Amino acid sequence: MTTHSIFGRALNTALPAILLLGLVLSACGGAAPAEGTLRVAFQPLVQTDPATISSDTEVFVANAVYDYLVDVDPDSNVVPRLATEWDINDDGLTYTFTLAEGVSFHDGSALTAEDVVWTFDRLRDPDNGYPTADLYANITGIEATGELEVTFTLDQTNPFFLYDLSDNHALVMSSDTEDPSDFNGTGPFVVESYSPEDRILLTANDDYFVDGQPQLATVEVIFFSDENAMVDALRGGQVDLVMRMSTPLFESLQGVDGITTYNIPTGGFDLVRLRADREPGNDPRVIQAMKLATDRAAILELVQQGYGAVGNDSPIGPIFDAYHDDGVQAPERDVEAARALLAEAGYEDGLDLTIHVPNSGGRPDLAAVLQDQWADAGINLEISVEPEEVYYGENGWLEVDLGITGWGARPYPQLYLDTMLVSGAVWNESHFSDEEFDALAALAGSTLDDQERIDAYSQIQQLLAERGPVIIPYHFPQFAAIRDGFTGFQLEAFAGRTDVHTIGTE
Repeated sequence: MTTHSIFGRALNTALPAILLLGLVLSACGGAAPAEGTLRVAFQPLVQTDPATISSDTEVFVANAVYDYLVDVDPDSNVVPRLATEWDINDDGLTYTFTLAEGVSFHDGSALTAEDVVWTFDRLRDPDNGYPTADLYANITGIEATGELEVTFTLDQTNPFFLYDLSDNHALVMSSDTEDPSDFNGTGPFVVESYSPEDRILLTANDDYFVDGQPQLATVEVIFFSDENAMVDALRGGQVDLVMRMSTPLFESLQGVDGITTYNIPTGGFDLVRLRADREPGNDPRVIQAMKLATDRAAILELVQQGYGAVGNDSPIGPIFDAYHDDGVQAPERDVEAARALLAEAGYEDGLDLTIHVPNSGGRPDLAAVLQDQWADAGINLEISVEPEEVYYGENGWLEVDLGITGWGARPYPQLYLDTMLVSGAVWNESHFSDEEFDALAALAGSTLDDQERIDAYSQIQQLLAERGPVIIPYHFPQFAAIRDGFTGFQLEAFAGRTDVHTIGTE
């Protein structure tokens, strides 16, 4: 048996069986009588097909309506969900999962291994164009080896494969699905009604297979387009829970009677990037000048009011303590050096650019601080603040030359590299391509040798600090605020993955 350290914890990638880890699964279902209503403020839903969801709202609703094969708890441990246990063969290439008994979809049909096979075949089929096709390209076969047993075979070892199976999109659907947007899951809540402009109402699944869950009778997700309005509604008693807010809004809730606030560290970050495949970003001196014009410590104080951690232009942040190299630092601010690089690149008289920004969190504030800092080096910014659903929509963030993107927390760092930075990655918004980086990322994502992975991640951080296409000034915390009267609330680093089925009323 080989034990691999993940984030300072142990991940056993060759255990003969991983059991329930304290989760009590009922073979015949039958949750205790649920009671109470939780009203949650979120931005509107855009996508409802689990294969295409991305926002906190979309993931939150999907996590309540569907189930994952395996899940990740608030401490980044892989835990059972639909799978009660799993075996990994000695070479790390075959994973066999046993499914819980007595699980039904909301339409009454029973869960079988064929549903898991259908779900992951759909997600990994490149012809479908889903963002998970690259993530699951390493899977060579998925087979129902029993009515409640499914076996995955890999092409090469992947120390993070269990985490990959808990990707936000990997919600198990019925193999009989005709409309992927019809909300037919096995999850703890059933969609009672959905008004795209207003709210979605979820009611307790009385036949949920986990004993004692859900505890709430109703979850009402109310849509707001503005974070200020969300917090105002919390103060006024119109909603009970807010999990998306800027630092000033979070600060404004401190000490408010009847409201408890939460603040947890995450690996999430706001990223500034310039497209590297066309002017002016195709000249490396331009992004290097931007790096030199940026004061990251000042940004942390001005935008985050000190909450979070200073970034080093790498997604492998301090929360990944086993992999973060605190000896790697992004370049210190040097305005004169930035001006000299711009002049060498042909911009002696300065560079005028538009920076595109979603209207969520502290991103508009980040753009304003960058506008002020970069002006000293001759980089003149016009700020275009756009609704989040527009920025992340078609012809949005993946197309613009210069943008600020919020990347939510993930339980392990490899996913960031594989989806946003390797050549041709599905969300490579900077259009970065570097052979040395690709080789290091491939090594880190496949080796079962801890020290080899640590060394690769250290080299990746150094490469990104020196010549990477992105500026990551800080890693932000996750904020939340909930009205008194509720129990069992555990905020996740990615707010949308916060489990509502463990929340009850006092």
